[in-house]
This record gives sequence, C-alpha cells and structure tokens, in this order.
Amino acid sequence: MTGPRLQRAAARIAATATLLAMTAAAPAAPAPFENTIAQRVQACTGCHGPQGRAASDGYYPRIAGKPAQYLYNQLVGFRDGRRDYALMTNLLAPLSDAYLREIAEHFANLEIPYPPPQPASDDIAALSRGEALVMHGDPARRVPACVACHGSALMGVAPAVPALIGMPRDYLNAQLGAWRAGKRRAPAPDCMAQVAQRLAPADIAALSHWLAARPVPPGAKPAAALPAAMPLDCGGVGAIASDGAPAAKGPAR
Repeated sequence: MTGPRLQRAAARIAATATLLAMTAAAPAAPAPFENTIAQRVQACTGCHGPQGRAASDGYYPRIAGKPAQYLYNQLVGFRDGRRDYALMTNLLAPLSDAYLREIAEHFANLEIPYPPPQPASDDIAALSRGEALVMHGDPARRVPACVACHGSALMGVAPAVPALIGMPRDYLNAQLGAWRAGKRRAPAPDCMAQVAQRLAPADIAALSHWLAARPVPPGAKPAAALPAAMPLDCGGVGAIASDGAPAAKGPAR
C-alpha cells in the first residue's frame, strides 16, 4: 500500500474509532413514559407497597381494594390537614379533587390477594375482649360493635367504610390510638373519634390483635349494604345503604 492510500486507510480507521467511542459514550435514550394512572401513582407504591399491597414495616396500610370514597376521603383529609402526616400532605397539596378521585378509584379497583394474617397473641383474655368488642361492642361505654358499621365480614361497606381485616396490627393500633388522642380527625360528626375515646388503651390493643389475626377470605370485597342502619352518624361516610333500614346521614367528605 502506497503512502497516500495508507494515510487514507488510517484516516478511515481513526474516524470509525472516534464514531464508535462517541456512540458508546452517548447516554441511552430514555424509556418512553407510559402516561397512565397506574404509572403516575408509582409514587404511592414506594410506601404502600407494589400495587398498594401494604408495606412490610406494618405502618403503611394496604390501599388496594378499599372502597373508593373512603380512599378519596383520606386523600382529601391529608391534603386539607385533617390528617397529620407531612409526607402525604406535601405530596397531595397541589392535586385537585378530580385527580384525587382518579387515584382513589384506581386503587379501589385493584383485586390483589391479601397476605396471611399475623399470628394471634397468646393472651387469651385479650383476644376474647377484642372479639367481644368487634362482635358485640360495649353498651356500658356506648361503644357499638365493629360489625355494625364495617360489615359482618369486616371487609368494609361501599362506598366509604373501610375493611378492618387484612391490615397490620401496628397500623390498626396506631390509628385507633391517633383517634383517641385527637391526632386523626374526620369531618364532624367524627364517629371514630367518639368510639376510640371511649376505649381504654388495653381495649385498643385487644382489638388490633384480634383483627390482625383474622384471615381475609379469597375474593372478599366490601359489602354493598349493611343489614341495618349504622348506630352512629358519621360525617366522613355520608349515606350508607342498608337492607330495609334508613341510612345514616352526613356530608360526603
């Protein structure tokens, strides 16, 4: 190969090497953004677990499959300051009512299996007390049975009453304690605050232990109606359908 030809070949090799180096150094093209509600709510799953299944630490609850109006009420409560958790408040502050409802309906429509229940406490007396409160309440303290509002299966009632089973013991204990201490609030009349403030700390512990040990039947969902009217007027619930009885009244939010 003569001198000029050798120089041209060397130049082509150098140019090819430069192009390969530039290609290798160039950043990869960003993945296309899937503009769906499922993609946009990935921010929620960092705490609430994949698809809203609940976090493993026991304090971030399951949100998948809960009634849509209940989820919406909680989102509005965090945004508007009725519930006190800075991370949720800051995340939701710029979001409109319509967008919060879209988020709530997305998670409400997810049908995901529940984890196994937590092992029951060895304290038989406490478990018996928890079961009695759930099934019969405590008339002497004007505490209604949990099943009277949350349904006989304890899976909640559409559109706004949440399930009491399928959630971690620590979360249940913390939320009942927060209502008792006035740290968690719902629109007036705040029926859960009334109930929690009539319970002793030992009652709250007994309730949370018994409820967390209940398995969720496969395919269980919130009930469509209650067998009778709710025993308390709950401002955060609004009208709840019942079979043959008038519904309790209250604002939807």
